[in-house]
Amino acid sequence: MLSLLQFDERSGEPIYRQLYDHIRGEIVSGRLAKGSRIPPTRDLSSQLGLNRTTVKAAYELLEREGLIQTRAGRGSFVAGGEPGSGETFFTARIGGDSLTEASLPPMPEDCVNFTSARPAGDLFPLEEFRAVCAEVIGSGEVERILQLGAPQGYGPLRRRLLEDAVARGEAGADDEVMVTNGCQQGLDLLQRVLTQPGDAVAVEDPIYPGLKSVFQQAGVRVLGVRVGADGMDVEAFEALAKREKLRLVAVTPNFQNPTGATMGEAARRRLLEAARTAGVPVLENDVYGALRYSGEPVKSLKQMDEAGIVIRLNSFSKIAFPGLRVGWVTGRRELIAAMAARKQVTDLHSDQLSQAVLLRFMESGRLEAHVGRMVEAGRKRLEAAVTACGTWLPAGTRVMKPEGGMNLWVSLPEPLDASALLERAFAGGVAYLPARYFAVAGAETDGLRLSFAHLSEERIEEGIGRLGIVLEDELARARAAWREDKSPVIV
Repeated sequence: MLSLLQFDERSGEPIYRQLYDHIRGEIVSGRLAKGSRIPPTRDLSSQLGLNRTTVKAAYELLEREGLIQTRAGRGSFVAGGEPGSGETFFTARIGGDSLTEASLPPMPEDCVNFTSARPAGDLFPLEEFRAVCAEVIGSGEVERILQLGAPQGYGPLRRRLLEDAVARGEAGADDEVMVTNGCQQGLDLLQRVLTQPGDAVAVEDPIYPGLKSVFQQAGVRVLGVRVGADGMDVEAFEALAKREKLRLVAVTPNFQNPTGATMGEAARRRLLEAARTAGVPVLENDVYGALRYSGEPVKSLKQMDEAGIVIRLNSFSKIAFPGLRVGWVTGRRELIAAMAARKQVTDLHSDQLSQAVLLRFMESGRLEAHVGRMVEAGRKRLEAAVTACGTWLPAGTRVMKPEGGMNLWVSLPEPLDASALLERAFAGGVAYLPARYFAVAGAETDGLRLSFAHLSEERIEEGIGRLGIVLEDELARARAAWREDKSPVIV
């Protein structure tokens, strides 16, 4: 059974996180054996005098890390063995924690799904894509393309990407480009090259979960820096860089995921100066940068970099065909060489046919035309989402309207809790991701992300309308409960 726990309300760490840390320690130490049952959330919240939502948040973190498993109708158990049975052949041999995202509730048919930040499949120029594939396969280069290649990527594509970067002022004489299997492999390789277990990296909070997890699974300490309407809080980063020896700071200056925030030029320059002073490399994640719908473009961190400390990460996945898994990293030659050595051990090299197809798609002018259509559609879909939020969501709801990208950050009025309402929203035919999926430290209970770019304007309004019904219903329940609680006692 669980040992006694004393909460420290002055520590600044959320109670759910303290509870998670305590139970995790009990499991890792072996004091809670594999397969043993842990108290239901209702019972534990009653025992500890906590809100049940607080306990559920701790359990969800534990389940996300693979430390506990919930079985329908039976409760929650420490992972690694069935109650009353021994370990399986592999459970005793698998090292480390699973960091897969917590599973979402089952989606009903016709659910309007705002959970995935991806391009719209209905905008894919399939006929043009087929034509490009035929051109590449029919070319004299196809034999070489289908042979083994270099870990740095398909040479002609790398040269084109580097030339474009030089033309934009985002690469110099000491820079090189490396092609990766999407931006996620780029993140993984950077983690392998630049960090070791126990190191610390600074990231935005809230942040894209895939970036956070790639460092956490390697035993790297992930330290969050608050994100506001203007992006990362640079003053908070400066303070953190003075307290901690950081190995890296990762930032998404354009249309940050999940908030959609964009950093201004002054903030970018201040961040670079703080990083240079502290000797910290800067990872600039710009996968959404091409999807600007309004406002003036801001110089990239790589364009402003005079000290050679910025590593730029990009991908075709948000502007073209995510299934091809083609991303790239631009950075100092010695860094790219180290990443290429790690990549060769992992997968030899990325698929060259996909790279050759995307190169031809670029060279023919088709990619530029497609991005133009994507931007026009994205602008309309963002406006539809913002308008629908104003029409259907309850009074007091705050919406952070981005200048581009694929995501809309919504803050619900009190006392609504985005995590607690998730299953009810799914049952109502609409899906979103609550703030806890993106939190580094304490999650905002009122926050949620709506990813709109892959949905039609009609489906966007329909989905946000469904969400509004769920939220208004919950507010009515809360108000009724408040009135009942405040009713005078009749004696």
